[in-house]
Amino acid sequence: MMPGVTTESSEKDSEPFVEVNPTGRYGRYGELLGSGAVKKVYRAFDQEEGIEVAWNQVKLRSFSNDPSMIDRLYSEVTLLRTLKNNNIIALYDVWLDKLHGTLNFITEVCTSGNLREYRKKHRQVSLKALKKWCKQILKGLHYLHTHEPCVIHRDLNCSNLFVNGNVGQVKIGDLGMAATVGKNHSAHSVLGTPEFMAPELYEEHYTELVDIYSFGMCLLELVTLEIPYSECDNVAKIYKKVCSGIKPLALDKVKDLEVKAFIENCLAPSQDRPSAADLLRHSFFSEIDEDDDDEDSNDR
Repeated sequence: MMPGVTTESSEKDSEPFVEVNPTGRYGRYGELLGSGAVKKVYRAFDQEEGIEVAWNQVKLRSFSNDPSMIDRLYSEVTLLRTLKNNNIIALYDVWLDKLHGTLNFITEVCTSGNLREYRKKHRQVSLKALKKWCKQILKGLHYLHTHEPCVIHRDLNCSNLFVNGNVGQVKIGDLGMAATVGKNHSAHSVLGTPEFMAPELYEEHYTELVDIYSFGMCLLELVTLEIPYSECDNVAKIYKKVCSGIKPLALDKVKDLEVKAFIENCLAPSQDRPSAADLLRHSFFSEIDEDDDDEDSNDR
């Protein structure tokens, strides 16, 4: 059959697009992959490359009273376009649909969804597999933190880490909260998910090391299958514990002393907290170095 030609019989079998992008390259299906406070993510198809992609759609009228949210979304898209790393979700295209009042952007899709749901689904996971996931997250963070300008994610948690389960690949997504910072690597606004926020984030003066703290909380969740500070029933109680240096109860459930020490290292006060580069050199990862494919750390 000729490329681009559709026969009558195949037309019946094909899934119709709900909409296509202005160039006609990307088609959106009705299936929702995920939705959050800010955007909906649909399954879509890149007709030029023949690959499935994610169509992220934001209804701008939802934020007509909050121009800063629209600015933040635009900045996420602008930022994503400059990032090229195998452990960061890639952005392919972006456009504004003024007729429908939506901001649309096409990103790569990860076949197995986010790491929180993936881990719940697959409860029997070896420590070695967890370490492989963690190493990839740290490679992504190292790329962001050494980028010019430095990029602080600020909202790292297991729901915005994405997985290609067939190859065990993990990628950092949802950079809508990210900040680019100058030479002093210092940022000031308070943003994030309370259970994963470093104490200095609340003090409004922090560096990229807040992402390392959040990474430690992600590892804690991956090991215990429990969201940190689930013993607290409101944000104020979490804030009080975090600022008092009281660790989540889930930490006591970590029986492996090596894992516990590694997590505590990530949760250390900012002046003692290691960088992503420091953690990648840690003996915690020594057993996976020899069979860890180095390709996933390379920039494309």
